Amino acid sequence: MITHDTPVLRVAGRPVARYVTRPELPARLAPRPYLHPVTTLSGTAVTELSPADHTHHLGVGVAVPDVEGHNFWGGRTYVRDQGPTELDNHGAQRHSGFQLRDPDGFVEELRWVASGAELLRERRTVAATELTDTAWALDFTFSLTNVTPDALSIGSPATNGRPGAAYGGFFWRARKEAETPRVFTADREGEPAVHGTRADWLALAGTGWTLVFAGATDLSRRDPWFVRTAEYPGVGASLASDERLPIPPGDTVVRRVVTVVADGGLDRGEAAVLVRKAVSQ
Repeated sequence: MITHDTPVLRVAGRPVARYVTRPELPARLAPRPYLHPVTTLSGTAVTELSPADHTHHLGVGVAVPDVEGHNFWGGRTYVRDQGPTELDNHGAQRHSGFQLRDPDGFVEELRWVASGAELLRERRTVAATELTDTAWALDFTFSLTNVTPDALSIGSPATNGRPGAAYGGFFWRARKEAETPRVFTADREGEPAVHGTRADWLALAGTGWTLVFAGATDLSRRDPWFVRTAEYPGVGASLASDERLPIPPGDTVVRRVVTVVADGGLDRGEAAVLVRKAVSQ
């Protein structure tokens, strides 16, 4: 992959994430900017890029499988009464430029383009903040504005007839390891119990690392969590779980997710303390 203009985020002088703005990827992967690798403060990688099981999973970013029928997720499209289907309907997120760029974060403008037309314009704000000497926080906000003269809506395989598959929005593809990672909230544990639930925070813990995800606005906290651990390790916040999300012309959808990136295995109490600190900063 040839990449251009790739900021490196730093916390306390240490590199913790690389942001790829213009990846050269085939159209089928829905090319889009992404963060990879993301690491703990000790240097343990906690993201994966184009793994063999899902080549369209690109570290950390925003991916949506259905924007008015256009696939900004990558891979096959779930078609009602037909199932996953190869379609020539992929869009791309194109980096327009940085409004702000510092060692600990940036503000970026992007264009969501499909079939030769711009559908959405995004402002993405990303910041890295030190929490302790073993944990830092990635603060990720995206604002999607409908720049067309017509109403648009965001969907998912779930809204198109596949139960339990409400992926689309902020998504973090974690590193696959020999052991299945632990996933838990304040009162639930395990993929079957936490997938599709609404919880103030959700933790994914692997070998020597823990990620704690939290919606940081009222609207963001209403989105259910999309969770995979058995098939692959990934966590997202679902924009369209039960029904399509409409975006009238000129309107904007805003979501903010803060993720604690910690060395070691956190228990519930430690996860709750760190995520409260991260969201309040």
